Amino acid sequence: MIRRQRLAAGVCALLAALAAGISFPGQAVADETDKPAPKVELVLDVSGSMRARDIDGESRMAAAKQAFDEVLDATPEEVQLGIRTLGANYRGNDRKEGCKDTARLYPVGPLDRTEAKTAVATLTPTGWTPIGPALLKAADDLNGGDGTRRIVLISDGEDTCQPLDPCEVAREIAAKGIGLTIDTLGLVPDAKTRDQLSCIADATGGTYTDVRHKEELSDRVGQLVDRAADPVVTPVATEGAAQCAKAPALKSGLYTDHVGFGQQRWYKVDVDAGQELRAGVSVAADRTVNPDYGLLLRAVTVHGREIVRGEAAGNGRTDMISTGLRYPRPESDDDNAPAETVCLQVTQSFSAAPGVKTTPGMPLELTVDVVGGPHRASDVAAFGLGRGWWLLGALVLTGFVAGLLWGWLSRWRVAVWRTN
Repeated sequence: MIRRQRLAAGVCALLAALAAGISFPGQAVADETDKPAPKVELVLDVSGSMRARDIDGESRMAAAKQAFDEVLDATPEEVQLGIRTLGANYRGNDRKEGCKDTARLYPVGPLDRTEAKTAVATLTPTGWTPIGPALLKAADDLNGGDGTRRIVLISDGEDTCQPLDPCEVAREIAAKGIGLTIDTLGLVPDAKTRDQLSCIADATGGTYTDVRHKEELSDRVGQLVDRAADPVVTPVATEGAAQCAKAPALKSGLYTDHVGFGQQRWYKVDVDAGQELRAGVSVAADRTVNPDYGLLLRAVTVHGREIVRGEAAGNGRTDMISTGLRYPRPESDDDNAPAETVCLQVTQSFSAAPGVKTTPGMPLELTVDVVGGPHRASDVAAFGLGRGWWLLGALVLTGFVAGLLWGWLSRWRVAVWRTN
C-alpha cells in the first residue's frame, strides 16, 4: 500500500513539473506584452473658421466630428487617448482672453468611447486659434509614463496668439527630450497655415498632411493613432541621392526625406541570403497639385536590373499616396555568401498647380524592414509564432509521456489486484 502511494505521488509530481514547465513560456509572453501604455492626445481647432462649408459640402467642424467618431470606434484597446480643444469656449474679442482658450475635453486615459463621442458632439466653432498654448497644455496632459506619446493637431488656420510662435513651442517640446511626437493636419489650408503646421511637425519628427476630404481626415487620424500602438520607431531624417551609387545605406527603420517635383530618390539596403526585404513609401502632397499622378517604388540590382516593383496612382481625391514591395532573397549553400546590395528607387509624377511653390520638396516617408526568410524559424519567432510551435510540441510530448505513465500505472494496478 505504501509503495502504491509513493508511486502515485511520484507520477503526480512528474505531471505537475511538466505542467509547470509549460506555464513558464506563457509567463514570459505575459511579461513581454506588459509594456507601458501608449498615449495620444487629439488637439482640435474649434475656432470660428471651422464653420466654413468647404469639405465635401459640409462644414469643417462636421467633418472633424465624423472623423473623431470613426477614430474613437477603431482606437486600439491599449491606447490611452485624450482630447483637447482650442478656441472652443471664448466668444469675445479680447485677444488676451482668447489666447487662453484651450480646454481638456476628455482626459488622457482608458477610453470610454460613448463618453468621448458625447463630449465631441457638444462642440461648436467659437473663437480664436491659440495653437501654441494648446500644444503646451497637451504636452502636460501627456506627461508621465514610459510609453510612446503623440499629439495629433487638426487645424484650419494660423495661430492667432503671436508672439508665442507655435513652431518655437514645438521646438521647446522637442528639446525636453521626452520623446513626444506632434503630427499635424491642415483642413483646406492656405500657404501660411501649411508652412506653420509643417514647421510644428518637423520640429518633433512628426508628419504634416494636407486634408481636403472627410475620408482623408478619418483615415489619416486613424493611422496616426494606430501608429502610437506600434513598437517605438523614431523616424530618421535622410537624404536620397540622384543615383544608387551615391545613395545612403539604410537598415531596418523609418526614414523621412523630401522629394521635389519631377525628382527621383535612390536608397540602398543590404540583404543577406535567406532574408526578405520589405519596403514601403508614402509621399504627401502638402500643397495644391494637379490631378492624375503616380508613385513608383522599384528594387533593382546595382547593375540596374529590376527585381520587383510596387506602384500606385491617384486622381486628386487624396493628398497622400503609398505603395510597397517585398523581395525574398533565396537561401544560399554558401554560409559566407556576401550581402546583396538592393537599390530602392522612388519615382513620383506629381506636378504643381499654377502659382504653387515647388520648393521645398514634398514630404516622403520610407519604411525599410529586413527580416529572416519566410521559411526560417527565426522569422516565424519574430512574428510571435515560435512560442506557439514550442508550446504545441510541449503539449504533445506531455500527453505522450502522461499516456505511457497512465498505461503503466493501470497495468500495475491490475497486476496487483490479480495477485490479491
